Amino acid sequence: MAPSGCLAVPLAVLVLLLCGPPWTHGRRSNVRVITDENWRELLEGDWMIEFYAPWCPACQNLQPEWESFAEWGEDLEVNVAKVDVTEQPGLSGRFIITALPTIYHCKDGEFRRYQGPRTKKDFINFISDKEWKSIEPVSSWFGPGSVLMSSMSALFQLSMWIRTCHNYFIEDLGLPVWGSYTVFALATLLSGLLLGLCMIFVADCLCPSKRRRPQPYPSKKLSESVQPLKKVEEEQEADEDDVSEEEGERKEGTNKDFPQNAIRQRSLGPSLATDKS
Repeated sequence: MAPSGCLAVPLAVLVLLLCGPPWTHGRRSNVRVITDENWRELLEGDWMIEFYAPWCPACQNLQPEWESFAEWGEDLEVNVAKVDVTEQPGLSGRFIITALPTIYHCKDGEFRRYQGPRTKKDFINFISDKEWKSIEPVSSWFGPGSVLMSSMSALFQLSMWIRTCHNYFIEDLGLPVWGSYTVFALATLLSGLLLGLCMIFVADCLCPSKRRRPQPYPSKKLSESVQPLKKVEEEQEADEDDVSEEEGERKEGTNKDFPQNAIRQRSLGPSLATDKS
């Protein structure tokens, strides 16, 4: 029995070394994880949010300070959260994350970017002294809940999906890089054609084109429109008749005058001869 008791102690020590101290496993992090599904919780209450990436050295250096600051969250009445931009690209686009780590403060839906020192003491003073009031909040146009930032989030999610598909084509299916690009080019052309057809269909339904068709006029309007034309024609004919009558009278007058002038010339002819003699 003695040898077995001697072996039990080294085995217990080995298990403790492999599994680690028991108090380290029972420790729960006070930092909340924010995703695309629960990000609207940030719109209510007081929050401090860190945007990080696991591969970022500055983010790794900040993690101990952020965890220590989260332990004061209950006393300061502030929720401490973090967002992994590698797993949540939609939130990265929604908040326009251009540098890592990026820290935001949110108070009842108003977002402010924290740009102070990154230590636990500075975080605590920022909340307890309400230093966030001196920072101008983000405009409502560029707020995470606006239409513009929602569309930006969708674009970031689409880009991540395209990247995932590209890696799947190359690594899993064994396609060459140019083959993957060809697939995306064809998909872009087809989607553009379908989108164009849908837009034409919607435009035609909302604003149908007006086709010119010959409209039948009622008989009354036709008769009314014909009567003025007849009157104009009759007046023109009457004017022509008057002109022809005047011309005829002029001709008759000239014909009548012609023989009289001739008779006068004949009668005057001998008298002129006697005068000359």
